[in-house]
Amino acid sequence: MTPSTSSATPSRRAETLMFLALSVLVWPLIAVGSVGAYGFSIWIYQMLTH
Repeated sequence: MTPSTSSATPSRRAETLMFLALSVLVWPLIAVGSVGAYGFSIWIYQMLTH
C-alpha cells in the first residue's frame, strides 16, 4: 500500500515549520548563549588570575 499525497502533505508542512522554528528561534538563542558563556568564562578567569 503506497501513501497518498494528502497524508504526505502534513508531514512535509510539519517538517518545514520545525525547520523554520529551529533556524529562526532555537539556533540564534544557542549561538548568543554560547558566546555569552564564553565571554563570561573569560571574564571570571581574568578576575581570578590578575
